[in-house]
Amino acid sequence: MAILVILGGILLLALIFGPQLWVRHVLHVAQAERGDLPGTGGELARHLLDEADLRHVQVEESEAGDHYDPGAGVVRLTPPHFAGRSIAAVAVAAHEVSHAVQHARGEPGFRRRMALIQAIAPLDRIGQLLLLSMPLVFIAVRSPALLAFQLALVVLLFAGRLAVHAVTLPVEMDASFGKALPVLERGGYLAAADLPKARRVLRAAALTYVAAGLMTLINAVRWFRP
Repeated sequence: MAILVILGGILLLALIFGPQLWVRHVLHVAQAERGDLPGTGGELARHLLDEADLRHVQVEESEAGDHYDPGAGVVRLTPPHFAGRSIAAVAVAAHEVSHAVQHARGEPGFRRRMALIQAIAPLDRIGQLLLLSMPLVFIAVRSPALLAFQLALVVLLFAGRLAVHAVTLPVEMDASFGKALPVLERGGYLAAADLPKARRVLRAAALTYVAAGLMTLINAVRWFRP
């Protein structure tokens, strides 16, 4: 019985941390500098945006992770992907530009994701305050009913976060394989021998949100454990 419990624990840890570790590994391997590539990730992003007639969208270097900011109209890339000449830089740049394309086209999945994020943002701030205040409120009031109400609100908070991740995954997969990969193939931005590695990077970029969703579950367990 103890062995089954240990194996179950190992499997659970693998399911939770495995995707995150795999994403980091894939990006690390694909970040090797390639002097034969004609430009950096930032230069490719600028080129692809111009090709898509999105000249108003800016490209910036950022320490806050690779992402497209629809409010500011900016594609932001981390230093290795902005200034690097690597398969990872090329694939990630194409992936983030694809989000700008989704936004410009008003694609339903992208709009649903943005609407859900905007709706949940205020609840998220309230939820954080509730999490911090629960012990103090219980000590001061000692009301099981009030504590139960706070717990219910926190559960809704985590459910909302998971909903965002669930809605995000199809958007990410479309950015990687519906848009970025075909662009890289048609444009010849990578040699045919490099495309399998680019596919892995694009898959990792899309599954980043799966890892984030699993970490949300970990946080929920951490707050509600006895």
